[in-house]
Amino acid sequence: MAELNNEILLESLTGKFGELVKPVVEDYGMLTVETNRDTIIDLLRYIKTDAALQFIYLTDITAIQYPEQENPIGVIYHVHSLVHNVRIRIKVFLPAGDERIPSATELWNGANWMERETYDFFGVNFEGHPNLVRILNVDDMTVFPMRKEYPLEDPNRVDKKDFYFGR
Repeated sequence: MAELNNEILLESLTGKFGELVKPVVEDYGMLTVETNRDTIIDLLRYIKTDAALQFIYLTDITAIQYPEQENPIGVIYHVHSLVHNVRIRIKVFLPAGDERIPSATELWNGANWMERETYDFFGVNFEGHPNLVRILNVDDMTVFPMRKEYPLEDPNRVDKKDFYFGR
């Protein structure tokens, strides 16, 4: 097999999953693809266990929010093939009010803390997670602080009024 690159990787993924995997961008040489929550665990398992790909290192799981989009919460997986020194970013966008996705803890033990952190800050419910509780915020907190649901500044703040700066 030729040296693994983004073209071969994308061919492998589209050959296995067809239209369930959509290429998004290839910024800075890293392939980014998008899939759905029903496919994500099969896709992660495939890239981890396939002898030609060997994406055995889960670098990160995080989330993003684009409030103006139909599916505003995105869960982002960064996975690295140490054998080929190739990385891939996989995105799954979730509808508002239904932020649930299967847990990747069955594939990587390291997903445990990453998923807990993503839950704690974005409110993504990782179904099947062994202990999905807050780890960095207080337990009784009812909001998810990384969501863009609040104004950036306190409207009652007076120290930024123009007259304090001679304007």
